Amino acid sequence: MKKIAVILSGCGVMDGSEIHEATLTLLNIAAQGAKYQCAAPDAPQVRVFDHYSKKESGEKRNMLAESARIARGEIVKIGAISAADYDALIFPGGLGASLNLCDFSKNGGKGTKVDAQVEKLIVDFHAAKKPIGAMCMAPVTVAKVLASKKARVTVGNDPAIAAAINGWGAEHVNCSAEEICFDTNNLLVTAPAYMLAPDIVSLNRCVEKLVKKIMAL
Repeated sequence: MKKIAVILSGCGVMDGSEIHEATLTLLNIAAQGAKYQCAAPDAPQVRVFDHYSKKESGEKRNMLAESARIARGEIVKIGAISAADYDALIFPGGLGASLNLCDFSKNGGKGTKVDAQVEKLIVDFHAAKKPIGAMCMAPVTVAKVLASKKARVTVGNDPAIAAAINGWGAEHVNCSAEEICFDTNNLLVTAPAYMLAPDIVSLNRCVEKLVKKIMAL
């Protein structure tokens, strides 16, 4: 039975992991007959957003503690994940992927830095020739780390994000809502997810395609 590590970045689309994307990722992994292990950095979120008032709250919250809500408590610190123990790595999206796992959404792509533990994980899975999946804003983080490997990814068709990715030396591929982008050289599977999906039904079709492709590699 395959084991897939799922990296979360908080709980909520505007400051952490997108909850629908994360949940559907776990559902589709299980439906495909694999096991998953959720993990997250044990570090503060860059910001905390009130999803009801649609304003920053000024609170302080921890990524690991918040991600544990999605994982129903079954979660480990990201440092506990080793490429040797898993068959694949998947990053659901949400702004946490581009605020907490890297700082792209904080500075618009200029001088983007990736969290050291996240970077190591991506590098290790890539070196082990194990597939990496990412959706929504998460492909930005993967593209930054693997830019020197000419990573091919998609976030949909956002021109500003595509320009930043291409500027790093990676390649952005425009995709529609339910398409996936497969980089055969780097074993990367990326998808627009809620960057383009109009509803949760369309989102699930997108996530299902991504997970099925990961499972087939």
